[in-house]
Order: sequence, then structure tokens, then C-alpha cells
Amino acid sequence: MTISRRRLMKGAIATAAAASVPFYINRSYAASKELRIYAWAGYITDEMLANFKEKTGINATFTPYGTNDELMNSLRATDGSGFDIIMPTVDRVPGYVDFGLVQPLDTSKIKWDGCLDSAISGSETGGVVKGQRYFAPSDWGTEAITYNTEETKLDRSNISYGDLWNPDNGQGVTVRGHSALVGIGLWLEKAGKLPFPMLDSYKNEKAMRANFDAILKVAVEHKNMIAQFWSTENEAQGAFRTNGAIIGQTWDSTAFKLKSEGEPIAYAAPKEGALAWMEGFVIPKNANNVDNVYDFINWYYTPEAGAMFVKSTGYNSTAKGASALLPEATKQFFTDSYTDEDLKNLWWWPIQDPWYVALRNEYQDRYLAS
Repeated sequence: MTISRRRLMKGAIATAAAASVPFYINRSYAASKELRIYAWAGYITDEMLANFKEKTGINATFTPYGTNDELMNSLRATDGSGFDIIMPTVDRVPGYVDFGLVQPLDTSKIKWDGCLDSAISGSETGGVVKGQRYFAPSDWGTEAITYNTEETKLDRSNISYGDLWNPDNGQGVTVRGHSALVGIGLWLEKAGKLPFPMLDSYKNEKAMRANFDAILKVAVEHKNMIAQFWSTENEAQGAFRTNGAIIGQTWDSTAFKLKSEGEPIAYAAPKEGALAWMEGFVIPKNANNVDNVYDFINWYYTPEAGAMFVKSTGYNSTAKGASALLPEATKQFFTDSYTDEDLKNLWWWPIQDPWYVALRNEYQDRYLAS
């Protein structure tokens, strides 16, 4: 799956006229309904819930989670019950299907003309399983290098995942365990020090173990440079605010939030490629209020709703016209963070089958415990 910002945003501003078209449904039908949303922390704000209710008459509640694994474990524990809509990354969707935790979308009920065409086609890998679509794309973003511009001296044009582990940049590094291993893997692959291509790690256990044995060795050798491991957005931000981090491998939203608070923070894609992901709307198997899920998706596929999401998270909405409504500071952050070459070089997370996730977690646990 290869999607660039340019492809994703093609035609987005051209659809600004859609912003003037209000989104409404029959209020009497919606009055007694309540939609239960289970999504990433910070993704659904009070402003969004209020706007959704204003436009549809539907009450919605939001419960946050912090990781894909937390989401998966919750659904497995309840056999796909408890919530009406979830927001996993597209690479994990086949695993939910394998476990029988989600249901196919009724694509005829979704107003796809409000979603970027490239996001729809790009999400076919992972989002469409055995000919059925389970995933309506909502947003995308990256995990790359966040750094303090006053306390590090980095060459913005030649940043590498290896810069995290350069003692000249100091000892304050923050990373997420399993994705730090992937970043090290891409660094080693670029240097010709990996047994197999990094992508082969997702294809079979032999290549995965050979690669991750080499990766883990390097990771453990540099573990003394870690100021804090993170697993959630709040933890990543806290690493820079209070726990001594001056450089890290984080989501773009981490840098966006810190920079918006006036911190001397910049964000850059390494030459090995920023780790790119896409998330979207999926319906659990035992959802109680499926009809209003489609109301929520169609509400989100409006410029106003998409812009509210971007302003809250710093990520990129798949709603057409959303970019035209963003504050200048948000637009500038994106321009400052990615060159055209960076966007051509995104490293999209491959499909992570359950066997891979189990092994990945094994290596992460060994790394954290070392």
C-alpha cells in the first residue's frame, strides 16, 4: 500500500462546496438512540460529540483506549460486544476478521463521495477481506523523529532512525517498544546489516526471528540512552515535558501538541521512511446500534467534522474539504514536517497477522525486560 499526502489530498480543497451542505437525518428517529464509540484517546472531543448531536439528534458516548492491543484484547474479552464503532489501524483488521470480532460494512449506506478517493482505494489492503469491506478510512499519520531543536543538533535533510542512538544527541530518548525495534530494523536494513528485507519479517517466522534477533541485539546495546518508554500519546508527550526526553520516535501528534504549546519541538521523517498508518471505522460483531454507525461515518465525511478531528489530533482526515478549514498553524506544521520526498518515501505498516503480533510482543517484552 503506497499512499502519499499529495494523493490523499488531491481534490480535497476542490470539494469545499460540500462544506456548505448541511448534514441532517430524521431527528425523531434518532432521538432515542445512543451511539457507543470506542476510539483512540483524544480522537473524539466534546466539540465533535456536540456537533454530531446537533446535526443528527443522536446522543453518543466516547470511551478511549491507548493501543491497538488494548482494543483487540477488549473485543476478544467481550466477543465483539459493548461498543458500536471502533477505530483500529487498517493493518490489524484481518486479525479482527480471523477472530470473528467484526462485521462487514453495508457499503450502500456510506456516503463515499465525502471520503478521499485515494484513501478508499488505499485501504483495500487490509480493509477488504475475502471480498468484503470491513473498514471505512478516517485518518492517517506517521511515526517519525520528534526532537528538541535547542538541545539537539540534527541535520534536517539527513535524519535517520540511527540518530536516536547517537550519544552526541544526549541520553534522553523516548520510544515505543515494538515500533522502536522496527525503526532500528529499517536503519540496519539501510546499512546492509539485516539478514532479510524488513518486509519479509511480516511474511514468515524464519525471517522475522532472524531479523528481530539482530534488531534486539542493537536495541539492548543502546537501552541506556532511554529516558522513558511510551505506549500512549499522553506518555509520549510527558516524556518531553517532564521526564528528560530530547529526542524520540513518536507519532506526529506528539510533536504537534508540544509545538502548539510553545515547546522548541520539530518533527521530521527519517531517510529510511516515516512509519505510516491509516485508521478507520469498523463495526464490532455484536454492536447494538448499527444504523447510527453509518450516521456517524457520514457525519465524519463532511469538511466541518474532518477539520475538527484534525485540529484536535494533528493527524490527517480523509474527509474531503477538511484541509481548507484548518488553522494556518496546523497547515504550517505539516509543511515544516514533510518534504515532497518524505511523502514519496513513507513506509506503510504491512498487514500484521496474529502470528506476527504474538512474536512482535515477545521481542518487545524481551527488550523492555533487558
